[in-house]
Amino acid sequence: MFVIEDEAHGEPGSAFATKEEALAELQRLAALPWDHPPNRAPCTSWETCGRRYICTEYDDRCMPWRIISRVPVLDVSNNGVKWYS
Repeated sequence: MFVIEDEAHGEPGSAFATKEEALAELQRLAALPWDHPPNRAPCTSWETCGRRYICTEYDDRCMPWRIISRVPVLDVSNNGVKWYS
């Protein structure tokens, strides 16, 4: 399972069965304005803040879930969109 999370604000996001589905959602988020939901940061300083999206892969066959990998993928802010390789 792949979960997109906002690391900057500790907000969990959506879960996806495949990495390709998660990346498609990140591409959708990158195309949206930084200052509109869901990209608008929840903090009071949202105008100078942004989202730092990470993709976490979990092994959901065990309880509790085991983290396989956690990778920063995308930043969205008033500075624009930044993809990590």
